[in-house]
Amino acid sequence: MTSSLPAAAHPTGPSPLHRALELAAQGLWLTSPNPRVGCVITAADGTVLGEGHTQRAGGPHAEIMALRDAAARGHSVQGATAWVTLEPCAHQGRTGPCCDALAAAGIGRVVSAMTDTNPKVAGQGMARLAAAGVQTETLPPQSDIAVQARELNIGFFSRMERGLPWVRMKMAASLDGQTALQNGQSQWITSAPARTDGHAWRARACAILTGIGTVLEDDPLLNVRGVDSPRQPHLVVVDSRLDMPLSAKLLDTQGTGDQARQIWIYTAATSENLDKRAALTARGVTVIDCPGPGGKVDLAAMLRDLARREINELHVEAGHKLNGSFIREGLVDEFLVYLAPQLLGPGQGLANLPALTELSGAVQLAFHAVDRVGPDLRLLLRKSPQCQA
Repeated sequence: MTSSLPAAAHPTGPSPLHRALELAAQGLWLTSPNPRVGCVITAADGTVLGEGHTQRAGGPHAEIMALRDAAARGHSVQGATAWVTLEPCAHQGRTGPCCDALAAAGIGRVVSAMTDTNPKVAGQGMARLAAAGVQTETLPPQSDIAVQARELNIGFFSRMERGLPWVRMKMAASLDGQTALQNGQSQWITSAPARTDGHAWRARACAILTGIGTVLEDDPLLNVRGVDSPRQPHLVVVDSRLDMPLSAKLLDTQGTGDQARQIWIYTAATSENLDKRAALTARGVTVIDCPGPGGKVDLAAMLRDLARREINELHVEAGHKLNGSFIREGLVDEFLVYLAPQLLGPGQGLANLPALTELSGAVQLAFHAVDRVGPDLRLLLRKSPQCQA
């Protein structure tokens, strides 16, 4: 059954689904690789009985948290309505099926912002609830709440529907498009607020990707700093010849425990540098053979492999050469660009792209969001709708 709008709202606050979206957003840096989901349970008069959002992978989902919250408040949920930002799961994964838990708790109605396109769910959650006598409703995909719920989990849906992570390329540049001076100096073109904001975008990603050129030139950590993130995104390095120095700082950022950071190096040197491969493996690094034409890493095949490793959002911070390769192959879904209000003159550009002879050959993008961050501009751009048609 499909409903165009939620049928009830909390009398003194946002509608239950809007509140569920707020809760889901609290899991932005937490739930990877699971989707960010919120749940609100209300009585017939709109009173909130319980609410919650999905926890770390392996932990309880939003529906379970909301049921626990209702129980902690001393509320019965018999005949109540559960408002969820994503269809309750119907499969046994790291946790049990949420649809069964809702039905067993006596929930009388479930309203979902959207259908889960995970093949293991894909309508089965709502179908099992209906079979258990629970009234079910799903908003149309064009509704504002459904659009927001999808945006919050854009990487998860990319992986489920395309078998690819959502690739977000972050770049910081002067107003004339320079990411560094000709001598390579780049620290710092953008302001401290912009850099902190960039770390927040790192935190929401499942993995951060860079190229070996950046490692050799800058020796970066490429982890999340300056924001209170409960987890460190995994790290991906494109290293065609396996030139990774064993002294690289990023090799010391793995951490320990169930939230340890994985480091994956993709290489085309399948039969070379065996000693280096063994040394990296001994450091806990996973070296993955992914050869492509010209002795380079096959970037498209790498993205498919990362999806199999449950990477939803891939945050790319690389140099202009690797940026150019991703763009030329059409592998970038979204550009996150910080522009500083300064002019640098000749330097290193955003991406190494071939010279055009006609404007029609330009990569066509559309502004998705434009915001001020400190003195800088933050631009979020995606492929132009004309290009996607």
